[in-house]
Amino acid sequence: MPSLAELGHGEGQLPSVHDVRTDARVVLPDGPVASMYTCGITPYDATHLGHAFTYLAFDTLTRVWLDAGVEVRTAMNSTDVDDPLLERAARDGVDWRRLAEQQQELYRQDMAALRILPPDRWIAVTERIAPIAQAVQRLLETGDAYRLPAPDAEGGGEDVLFDTTRERAFRMGAGSRTDEAEMLELTREFGGDPDRPGKRSPLDPLLWRAERPGEPAWDSPVGRGRPGWHVECTVIAMDELGAPFTVAAGGRDLRFPHQEMQGHHAIALGAPLFSRARLNAGLVAFEGEKMSKSLGNLVLVSALLRAGARPAALRLALLAHHWRDDWEWFPHELEEAERRLDRWLAWSVTPDDDPSHADSVVPWLRVTLADDLNTPAALQAVDAFIARAPADEASIAAIDALLGIDLRSVPAR
Repeated sequence: MPSLAELGHGEGQLPSVHDVRTDARVVLPDGPVASMYTCGITPYDATHLGHAFTYLAFDTLTRVWLDAGVEVRTAMNSTDVDDPLLERAARDGVDWRRLAEQQQELYRQDMAALRILPPDRWIAVTERIAPIAQAVQRLLETGDAYRLPAPDAEGGGEDVLFDTTRERAFRMGAGSRTDEAEMLELTREFGGDPDRPGKRSPLDPLLWRAERPGEPAWDSPVGRGRPGWHVECTVIAMDELGAPFTVAAGGRDLRFPHQEMQGHHAIALGAPLFSRARLNAGLVAFEGEKMSKSLGNLVLVSALLRAGARPAALRLALLAHHWRDDWEWFPHELEEAERRLDRWLAWSVTPDDDPSHADSVVPWLRVTLADDLNTPAALQAVDAFIARAPADEASIAAIDALLGIDLRSVPAR
C-alpha cells in the first residue's frame, strides 16, 4: 500500500505527549531522529492485555513519528533471568532458560498478530551480562555503589547495592514525582527489601546479586552472580541508543523504582541525562484488580485469539482507551470492537461513485493522534468519516499506517 506522502498528503505532525518527569506536554523529537527504549517483559505468562496495551501505546507513537518523516530507532529488553521467572520454572519443573525461550516466542507471535511494530533491537539480559557487570564495577569504583554481606550467598559472597544517599544532579524521586513515603512503599511493593540490615538507605536497589544455591550465576569482575533489575535496562538502553535518548517508555507501574533508578544509574555512569522524556502507559484491570501475574487475573492475548477474536478487533478494543488512562477490561468491549471493525470493513469495499470526491480522514487522524496520541478520538473520527463519505485510498492507507488496521487484509466474520 502506498504511503500517505506518496498519495499526496505530505508528512504528518510531530506529536505532543505527556512527560511524566515534568508533568507537562512536550513535542518530540527536537530533531530528525527519535530514539525510544521500552522496558520489555519478564518472559512468563506472556502476553496479557496489560502488556499489549503498553506496547500498543508506543507502537502508536512510532507510527505517528514515521508519518511525520522522523527516523525512528527503538530498543527493548527481555528480563530473561529474574526471581519471578525462576520461581515459575521451579514450580512447573522446567528449565528456566527453556521457559524464557518459549514465552519470548509467544510474545513475538502475539505482537505480530496485533501488528505491533517490532523494535529494531530486542536484547535479552542474559546476552549482556558482561557489560552490565562492568557498569556495576564502575559504580563501585566511583563510590556510587557499595558491597553488602549476603549470608545466604555461596562462599560468603556479597551483593552490590546502589547508594541513593549520594548527592546527584537530581534528587531521588524527582523523575517520578514521588515523595519519601511513596518511594518507601513502592520499594517494598517491588521487592526492594527496604528493611535489610546494612543498607545505607531503605531505597538502595540491588545492582548485583551474589550467587545463591540453585540460582543461575555468571563470573564477573564484581563476583559470581547476576544483575539487578534496574541496572539491566540502564546499560542496555545506553549501549543501544546512547544517552540521552528521546523517550524511556513503560507501564505506569514502572514509574518508581524502576525508571527512577534507571535515570540515577545513568547519571552516575556519566550520562548527562538518561532520556529527554519519560512516558508511562496506563494499567489494565480485570475483575476489579490491576491485571498482574502475581494475582493471576490475566486475560491472555493468545487465549482471546484462540477463542476466535480477530487480531484487528482486539487492537481496536485497546485503541478505544487513551494510552495514559487506567481502565478495566470487560469482555463486551471485544464484541463492540468486532462490530466497529465490521462497519469499517463494509465501508472499505463501498465504491466511490463520485470520482471528483476529494475528502479524506487523513487530516483528522493526524490532528487527533498528534494531540497526546488520542486514539479514542481517532477511532471516533473514522466512525464519523465513514458515516458520511465513501471509501478512498488515502483514508484506507491512513487507517493502516496510523492505527495499524489493514482493512485490505482483515477477514470478514
